[in-house]
Amino acid sequence: MKKYYRKLTGLIVLSLVCLSFMFVTQAPAKGKVYRWKIQSGYPHGDLSFELLKDFAKDLEKLSNGKFKISVFADPEIVPLEQLFDSTKMGVIDMLHAAGAFWGGIVPVGEVEFGIPYAYRIESETDFVKKAEKVRSFFFEKGFADLLREEYGKQGLYWLDMHTYGPVPFILSTKAIETSADLKGVKIRDEGIYTTWHNMLGARGVYVSGSEAYLGLKTGVIDACQWDVSAISGLRLQEVAKHWIVGEENDHAIGHMLVNQTSYDKLPDNLKQVLKTAAKNYWHTTVSGYQKELEVAERMVKEGTLIKNVLDAESIAQHKKAADILWEEVSKRDAASKKAIELLRAWDH
Repeated sequence: MKKYYRKLTGLIVLSLVCLSFMFVTQAPAKGKVYRWKIQSGYPHGDLSFELLKDFAKDLEKLSNGKFKISVFADPEIVPLEQLFDSTKMGVIDMLHAAGAFWGGIVPVGEVEFGIPYAYRIESETDFVKKAEKVRSFFFEKGFADLLREEYGKQGLYWLDMHTYGPVPFILSTKAIETSADLKGVKIRDEGIYTTWHNMLGARGVYVSGSEAYLGLKTGVIDACQWDVSAISGLRLQEVAKHWIVGEENDHAIGHMLVNQTSYDKLPDNLKQVLKTAAKNYWHTTVSGYQKELEVAERMVKEGTLIKNVLDAESIAQHKKAADILWEEVSKRDAASKKAIELLRAWDH
C-alpha cells in the first residue's frame, strides 16, 4: 500500500511539474508583444507622416498593448530610394508612401497614386464625399485586389490606402495661369508628373521634399508639387506664394505595404487589428487634409497665399496630354492595362 501511495504521490508531483512547465512555456507566447518599425517616404512636417503617429497609437490601443510600432520619417532608417527593397527584405516591417515611387518596379503603382486627371470627381463638390468615391473605386471595383496581387509578387502585402488630398498641389515663385506661363518653369516633380509637365513645356526635376524650400529660395526650382501640407508643414509659401489650381486630382492616394513574412507571423486577431487601424488612418487623413485645405483658403483671404487658376485653354492642353499618358500607361503591363480599363469604366 505504501508503495502504491508513493507511486501515486510521485505521479501527482510529476503532473504538477509538467503543468507548471506548460504554464511557464505558454505564458510568454500568450503575452507576446509584437514590435514593428514603419518608415514613411516623407519627411517631418509632411501631414501624412505626422498623422502616422496617430495610426501607431491607435494600433497599440486596439491591440491592448500587444502591437507596438515605431514610426520613422524619411530618411531616418534608410533613404527613400532604398525603402521599397528594405521593406521587402524585412529591415523594416512596413512602409508608408505612394505607388508612384515604385512605378519602375510595380508599374500599376503610378495608376494607384493617381495619374493626371484620374481622380477628378465632377459629380461631387464635398471633399469627404469625393474621398469616399475614390475609396469605393478601390474596394468595390476590384482595384485593391489587383494591387494586392501585384505587390504580392514582390513579397509585400498591400494593407490599405490613404489620401493626400488634392495633388499636385503646386506652389510657385511666380504666377501661372496660362500655357505660356508654364513654359520653361522648373518644377519639383516625381513619377509620371515629370513626363506630364515636360509635355506641357515645363521642366520637371526631382528634388527631395526636405530640400524643396532651399531649392525654391535659391532659384534651383521655380515651383514645387506636393500636397497641401506644403504650406503647413514644409512652409513653402514663405518662398513661393502662388498656389496654382487646375492640374490636381481631387485626391491622390498613398498606401502602407507590409513585409509578407512579418504579416504572416501575426496571429489572426492582430492581423485584423492592423487592418482596422489602417482603415481608421484613412479617415484620419481625409479629415486632416480637409482641415489643411481650409487653412489654405484662409491664407488666400488673408493675402499670404495667392491663388492662380489655370485658364480653359491650358486645362484643355493638360487634358490632351493626360489622355496620351493614359494610353501609354495602359501598355506597360497587364496590370496597368486592367487598371486603366477599370478607370475608364468607373462611373464617378
